[in-house]
Amino acid sequence: MPDVPPEFIRAHTRPVRTELVPEVELLIAADVVALWEAMETEQGRTSTDPPFWAAAWPGGQALARYVLDNPGLVAGKAVLDLGAGSGLVAVAAVQAGATSVLASDVDPFALTAIAVNAERNAATGITPVGNVLDREPPEVAVVLAGDVCYDREMTDRVLPFLEAARARGAEVLVGDPGRVYLPEDRLSALATYDVPDTEPSPDRPAPIRRTTVWRLP
Repeated sequence: MPDVPPEFIRAHTRPVRTELVPEVELLIAADVVALWEAMETEQGRTSTDPPFWAAAWPGGQALARYVLDNPGLVAGKAVLDLGAGSGLVAVAAVQAGATSVLASDVDPFALTAIAVNAERNAATGITPVGNVLDREPPEVAVVLAGDVCYDREMTDRVLPFLEAARARGAEVLVGDPGRVYLPEDRLSALATYDVPDTEPSPDRPAPIRRTTVWRLP
């Protein structure tokens, strides 16, 4: 499909600063159903996948918080944000001092959203890129992967890539809210956060997702 115009992203989202990562202002879906319909009617999107890029997922929030609290992890380094979605982790990495960030996502809407959110936060050095899983990991010092183990198929694709990046010397961190497909026995926990949902209901408090940042040893 053709490139997604930034105006589309801005027209169908709202600015939010999450409770866990107030340093970053993100554009997320004002109405997911309306956004999904607009993606089809206005942009001709035919995929049945939801607009994952239009939310601040808990694994990404936890990773962004960890990076901002531990800037030495990325300061002065090249970083890959795998499954970047909205670009939250990429922006946080730049704010923590990363010299460059490859923000990878397979959805062309996400690639535009990453650029829009980077501009909104004056985060320079972020380059949106498409799928990187089918080739050798790029030459980066740090790989940050939020919410990438959401089903078995994706986990089976992501883990060999992350292990290859680690074997080449990259530091590899994964943010995850306890999904069953994450192989915790192959990881070591660095930090755990209680992440409030960004879409609270008016008649109940925002759900809390216990979310862990893991390191691939």
